[in-house]
Amino acid sequence: MPDVDVAVVGAGAAGLSVAAISARLGLRVALIERGRMGGDCLNYGCVPSKALLAAAHAAAAARGAARFGVKLPPPEIDWDAVRAHVQGAIARIAPNDSAERFRGLGCEVIQASAHFLAPDALEVGGRRLTFRRCVIAAGSSAVIPDIPGLDGVPWLTNETLFDLVEPPGHLLILGGGPIGLEMAQAHARLGCLVTIIEAAPSIAAREDPALVAGLREALRRDGVEIREAAKLTAVEPLEPRSPAETAGVVAVLADGSRIAGTHLLLAVGRVPRLAGLDLTAGNVAATQHGIATRRDLRSTSNPRVWAVGDIADPAGLGPRAFTHVGSQHAGILVRSMLFRLPFARVDYAALPRVTYTDPELAQIGLTEAEAKAQGIAGLQVQRWSLEENDRAIAEGRPEGEVRLLLDGKGRLLGAGVLAPRAGEMAGMFGLMIGRRLPLSALAGMVLPYPTLAEAAKRAAGEYYTPKLFSPAAKSIVGLLKHLP
Repeated sequence: MPDVDVAVVGAGAAGLSVAAISARLGLRVALIERGRMGGDCLNYGCVPSKALLAAAHAAAAARGAARFGVKLPPPEIDWDAVRAHVQGAIARIAPNDSAERFRGLGCEVIQASAHFLAPDALEVGGRRLTFRRCVIAAGSSAVIPDIPGLDGVPWLTNETLFDLVEPPGHLLILGGGPIGLEMAQAHARLGCLVTIIEAAPSIAAREDPALVAGLREALRRDGVEIREAAKLTAVEPLEPRSPAETAGVVAVLADGSRIAGTHLLLAVGRVPRLAGLDLTAGNVAATQHGIATRRDLRSTSNPRVWAVGDIADPAGLGPRAFTHVGSQHAGILVRSMLFRLPFARVDYAALPRVTYTDPELAQIGLTEAEAKAQGIAGLQVQRWSLEENDRAIAEGRPEGEVRLLLDGKGRLLGAGVLAPRAGEMAGMFGLMIGRRLPLSALAGMVLPYPTLAEAAKRAAGEYYTPKLFSPAAKSIVGLLKHLP
């Protein structure tokens, strides 16, 4: 008889969800974690980054208060207090992810490394653990690029950035994706010099260029220097000029320019944590992107094994490094692995992603470029600018817009939003796309006034405007006016 019904390797967002549900359904569960409970999201990602951004946005609000007639002195940044706020946010959430809580749910929590010994067995902390089912939820880590000189300079990733005792004097950020952009704005608003170095022609290269343009302008207003289409060829140590200074780093670009900074943050992507799992012994197939699975998240080679979260590479879809995808995967796993429902499948058609800058950049479903790449015909884009939104005007933030992507039949395929708290609109669009609701459902919504979400309704309404005021409609109204 196997030692456990379900062995979960990794106690991040995805693994915790699977372990909790399995235990509450009465199964014997072993939850295995070699690092901190809660994984990247709690300790090095979502929670600390958003806590730091909250402090940064407060500083920016103080600086901009005068435009509302509220005169304040320039804010003083107490770095120790900022760090205390960040760590406090982690500490407040940590009990939900703690070993004690999961032991209370009935899980056996093993704080050790794990690797496969056989297709039905793991080695965990010197112990052989057999299982009926194994869920790999080991997550991902920051890519460490092969850059000449990198081994001779200090560098940071998201796992070490929040440990800085002193604020960076000049933070060089390699990578203009969500992590790089968020941390650039956070540190700039907290008084640091910041330079983003992005090899691609544009920051946020996957997003709608029209929305990225507005975000780029906002970052530059905050003092962020952005170097796009800038290939980093090497890094060199920067020796301190006095005993009071610390060593830094020099980024050498392909065009010959050199940028000196005090700290270097690597934010060029994520890689699955496959090393050390000994997948060969477990007969678990993998790609460079993660554990190869079917759409039900079951391993393509070992029917006892499933994968969830960042480390899962579903056939035809690829991995998605989002905490909310881990939660989605857990729900699919409950249906496919525990209840054996045959139609539990991953579907990213309504998947949201958000860059939590100010303004936020949210994308739900397809962008226009992605839809064109899929060969979808008859694409239409309906937009509404926040310059026409009363709430945005009242709050002095009329920059940004909502863009809706429709197919030839007027069905919503995707939505992009650049606005304060744009992520709060994501659920509305996700429901529309995921449930295949007609655009008229959004156009006809009754929303509280005034809200930013009205921009979404107005964008949808624009689709129907030509029909409403068409010659045919005018003729009908002209005839009906004679009725009593």
